[in-house]
Amino acid sequence: MFSFFVSFLSCALLTLLVIKTARKHGLGLDGNFTGIQKNHTHAVARVGGIPIFLAVVVASGLSILRQPQIAAWLATLIACATIALAGGLAEDYTGKVSPGRRLFLTMLAAGFGYWLLDARVGRLDLPWMVVPIESLWIALPLTLLAVAGVANAINIIDGFNGLAGVISIFMLISLSYVALQVGDMFVLVAALIVAGATAGFLIWNYPVGLIFLGDGGAYFLGFLLGELALLLVMRNPAVSTWYAALLLIYPAFETLFSAYRRMFVRGKSPTLPDGIHLHSLIFRRIVQWTVGPREARALMKRNARTSPYLWLISLLAVIPATVFWESTGTLMVFCLLFIISYLWLYGRIVRFKSPRWLFLSKKD
Repeated sequence: MFSFFVSFLSCALLTLLVIKTARKHGLGLDGNFTGIQKNHTHAVARVGGIPIFLAVVVASGLSILRQPQIAAWLATLIACATIALAGGLAEDYTGKVSPGRRLFLTMLAAGFGYWLLDARVGRLDLPWMVVPIESLWIALPLTLLAVAGVANAINIIDGFNGLAGVISIFMLISLSYVALQVGDMFVLVAALIVAGATAGFLIWNYPVGLIFLGDGGAYFLGFLLGELALLLVMRNPAVSTWYAALLLIYPAFETLFSAYRRMFVRGKSPTLPDGIHLHSLIFRRIVQWTVGPREARALMKRNARTSPYLWLISLLAVIPATVFWESTGTLMVFCLLFIISYLWLYGRIVRFKSPRWLFLSKKD
């Protein structure tokens, strides 16, 4: 836990420093309140990736002094993740980096991870057999898509204060637990470091939203989640590949379902933002119904009250993944159950109608 607490304290202090600096110099502030996915009412620094990255570097340096055998692994992982971070930060500061370019940089980072860390999709577990994936022409594209997909998925669910951060912590704690069970010290330490940094950032992000993850922070966290899940599974054959699938299924399926909805239902580009993600629907329909129209007009409160619903949904996957990490058949069943539950819930919320009295009440 040394790595976790060092990273936590470092990020808490560094995030405060970044908030003060951004406000003083007007750097990296998000002052767009009219975008389709904008749910804040004042200019906020969207460069949370900077303090998280710096805290990870500081905690990694101190952890290496205690565990020198993981030095090369940690240094290489951070170097690869920096490429994904850079594309996101460039977008945070300029607003001119296309999703395609950010995705390309994340794939490039995953490619370096493939060659330098051997972080690759090397097998697929089935209840009755293990299917090896030895061909470079299959393993490399699958690896790039998997890691970049997870990074993009974390960016997609980063719509409300504390949403992506807390869900990432859930997944990182699960990774550290399973790594402890199989004796993988590198994944254990790395996951705790990233979890600690994310927790330190959340002090200032949730519930009041003094700083946002931004694209840099979301891509950085997503890339590390994808790499660590891949490394844990492939370095330890006892861990089922379906553990990683179930662990990451909420952001991953949200991304796939969003792409399907945009392309085949709405006939639009899958890269265009929209306001009908599951978290957006909960924000606009369920939260407004539960708190009433007066408090619903307080955007910050509605923002903060949305995330806990999604935390609970993510735990429906994270908990069984953590408990049954070596049972392929059970994990596959839970993956199917999660997808069915997600689609059922999404459909119910789409058809949900707020009570008429909410709109008949007097305004403040």
